[in-house]
Amino acid sequence: MIDAVATDSSSTPSNEKPRRARRTRMTGAERRQQLLEIGRTLFAAKGFEGTSVEEIAAKAGVSKPVVYEHFGGKEGLYAVVVDREMRRLLDMVTSSLTAGHPRELCEQAAFALLDYIEEYTDGFRILVRDSPIPQSTGSFASLISDIATQVEDILGREFKSRGFDPKLAPLYAQALVGMVALTGQWWLDVRRPKKAEVAAHLVNLAWHGLDGLEAKPHLIGRRKS
Repeated sequence: MIDAVATDSSSTPSNEKPRRARRTRMTGAERRQQLLEIGRTLFAAKGFEGTSVEEIAAKAGVSKPVVYEHFGGKEGLYAVVVDREMRRLLDMVTSSLTAGHPRELCEQAAFALLDYIEEYTDGFRILVRDSPIPQSTGSFASLISDIATQVEDILGREFKSRGFDPKLAPLYAQALVGMVALTGQWWLDVRRPKKAEVAAHLVNLAWHGLDGLEAKPHLIGRRKS
């Protein structure tokens, strides 16, 4: 007795090739966002010079002309990635400055930068690299300057209330923001101690330094100029 072989009417006939699953076509906006995310990851890991248009296109599953169509090349893609990260970090810092007490404002600013490093590590790695593109929309130094401008207004009011010269607020704002930014670069790799502890130590130095400011600081060494 010959066993009957069950057939499935839905199965592909032996004389036909299996159909490939249709690939969903991305919209222009979706493709642009995909390329930005891929570029961001590669630039963070390999830097600008170590990343090629070929690799970006391959990761996205597209041809090189697609990358050129959206960004005009690697330089254009890099500039957009940097600009987005700069705006993201600046927004996080400025929106965090909501407290009334100056010391808590220092804490909020420190936490904002450390939060960004923790949540957007790739972005921070890109920002702290020296930009290889002269026409890039900005740099980490210019971003720090923008953040310092926000802090400058706060320090200016604090200086005025204490009888200090408010014209010196920009100098102290650059010093404070630079201290937090450089510490953030160090913490990016070591991740020790914990974020809250890093913020506490930063504010400890910044606040107690500000708390003990001399109205007219003097030099104690031989050099006076």
